[in-house]
Amino acid sequence: MRRFARWLIVCLALPLAAQVNVLTYRDDNARTGQNPNEPLLTLANVNSSQFGLRYFRAVDGAVYAQPLYMAAVPMAAGGTHDLILVATEHDSLYAFDADDNTGANAAPLWQASFINPAQGVTTVPYQDVSCPVVYPELGITGTPVIDPNTYTIYFVAFTKETAAGGAVNYVHRLHALDVRSGLELPASPVEIQAAVPGTGDGGSVVTFVPKSYKQRAALLLANGVVYTSWSSHCDIGLYHGWILGYRADTLEQAMVYNDTPNGSGASFWGSGAGPASDGSNVFVVSANGEFDDTTAVPDLGDSIIKLSPANGLSVADYFTPFNQLALSDADLDLGSSGALLLPAEVGSGAHPNLLVTAGKGGIVYLVDRDAMGGYNTGSDAGAVQTVPLAGAGLFGPPAYFSGNLYFSAQNDQLRAFGISNGQMSASPLSSSPTAFAAPGSSPIVSSNNDSNGIVWAFEIGAGQGVLHAFDAADLSNELFNDPVGSFIEFAVPTEADGKVYLGLYQYLAVYGLLPAPAGSLAAVVNAASFNASIAPGSLISVFGGDLARATTSAQQIPLPVSLADTSVMINGARVPLLYVSSRQINAQVPIQTGTGTANVTVVSSGVATPLGSFQVIPAAPQIFVAGANHLLALNQDGSTNGEANPAAAGSIVQIFLTGAGAFTNPTATIGSAVAQFTYAGPAPGTVGVQQVNLQVPNLPPGDYSLRLTIGGVASNSGLISVD
Repeated sequence: MRRFARWLIVCLALPLAAQVNVLTYRDDNARTGQNPNEPLLTLANVNSSQFGLRYFRAVDGAVYAQPLYMAAVPMAAGGTHDLILVATEHDSLYAFDADDNTGANAAPLWQASFINPAQGVTTVPYQDVSCPVVYPELGITGTPVIDPNTYTIYFVAFTKETAAGGAVNYVHRLHALDVRSGLELPASPVEIQAAVPGTGDGGSVVTFVPKSYKQRAALLLANGVVYTSWSSHCDIGLYHGWILGYRADTLEQAMVYNDTPNGSGASFWGSGAGPASDGSNVFVVSANGEFDDTTAVPDLGDSIIKLSPANGLSVADYFTPFNQLALSDADLDLGSSGALLLPAEVGSGAHPNLLVTAGKGGIVYLVDRDAMGGYNTGSDAGAVQTVPLAGAGLFGPPAYFSGNLYFSAQNDQLRAFGISNGQMSASPLSSSPTAFAAPGSSPIVSSNNDSNGIVWAFEIGAGQGVLHAFDAADLSNELFNDPVGSFIEFAVPTEADGKVYLGLYQYLAVYGLLPAPAGSLAAVVNAASFNASIAPGSLISVFGGDLARATTSAQQIPLPVSLADTSVMINGARVPLLYVSSRQINAQVPIQTGTGTANVTVVSSGVATPLGSFQVIPAAPQIFVAGANHLLALNQDGSTNGEANPAAAGSIVQIFLTGAGAFTNPTATIGSAVAQFTYAGPAPGTVGVQQVNLQVPNLPPGDYSLRLTIGGVASNSGLISVD
């Protein structure tokens, strides 16, 4: 069976899953930090001779937020692009083409700025808040979040606003932008304000004071609510830990939680880690502050907190270390890293749903999310397990991959701990060759399912940053490292489609496989019939040599325009891809392509094949051929039609084709008999594929030629078997 027909049968049987996007901090709401769908980067090719820095993208400020990646975005200005979204402390948000930095893609696809110095609206100088942790200015700090269903990106911008008379206001605003255009949505922005009952500020109401807070932690989007988390500036002044939730559609404030309404402290910062969600509840980890669980609304400094959104974000459960007071007094925040929600595969019967975190104290806490244990004096009996780390505290969450947890504490080696049946290994299974300088790193993992696991970690050392890559199965095997000229504290790399993106000071670094010799084009044919009949909207197969450096198929609709760092250009525009390999690529001719000669080239890891061409005709209905002259047809019971599996006379068969257009005046014959249509239209769950359902005429058993005519244009013909 031809490869494309085999792919089509799979697609018709199984709906396409989500493409590998990085739409939130550390890949998912569980904050695992893993991308398990990376076919291009392997243990064999991530090395200094084949992998490295491809190019830089200049931006206007420091990049403290993790870059986000969204594939196959239909841009308002036209064309489809894979996007990398970069937020800066200069209060700008950039959308770059994620695959290319040449030609029209050399400039940002759009840039949005949220300051207006001429009107007195600027970023916030670090001197104004007496805290150089975010330097030299504060703008957009927390990692944004993207809703793929509405193409909306949410983030918080911090501004200093000086009126004509000299009065100064400090303002946080939640923004919602359309990633297709960079334009604000109608309800956006909304100013951040909040108040809760309590006595922590010496009165009956505790209010949110904008200048006292920075929005350091990543945003969370869960169940239609955008959650923002708030931290202090260097523990200066009176502050609290706030979680504020806003409806994603209207930006109306929906949730308010303050973790020290009767006290102070306990902010949420997590070295940039955002709240986690299991789909129902929200999990956060607070920093140093007051703890008192005897009040109706407890103060929960240095605690892992489970929040239920059912009643306006209330405490459903919590875990607090027995030595909370000592941790708080010594500024050993439990909240220096966020919560990682572990998959059920590593739980036990007694503890199926687990959470893991660690803080500045260097202790890993494994906690049951369903029964978190509360507070116990004298010991951490409420935890499922505690494991000491060798380093001087953890700044940033661990990563999870294939039964392993990867911790990178400051002044310690990157270490892998096994986890299964509800227990972590008491000692590391493997460790990196050298220790990471303070503050350690926030590792992520790329893999192709359970194979080719690679741990990526960004280290600050000797006044510069270093990107590292390790074998996930054995961290002593360092695959790659590269010093870069600048660094950002707690920076998290983003890995997608064979590339690693790293936000730094005033630029984005883009890593990938280094250019290899150009491939070659041999032929461009219709993917259904493998002949030269190609119309706008048709699916095509491109044949040649060394076209792509990995084999993979699309996993989403809309289709991506890059797979395994490989794209196809038709008349200079990237086109949707279904499948790439070294010798064959399946793609779609854009519906707006004009008739006549179309130029085509394949770009893999930044290198283009020599230019090729094919002819585009107005209409070309072509039926998919399965092999041995048989058409790709499904019988009424869903089985594939063939000599050993014929269709009964009078039953319905499904036929699949491409390039059919609007189905004007369709006719069908099976043998010499006319077949009646019961359906003619798009094939559900596919792109560029049409479907006709035909009633098989009353014919004797045998193989019969089937042909369609649509709009006066005859299709190719092939056989179906009739019983």
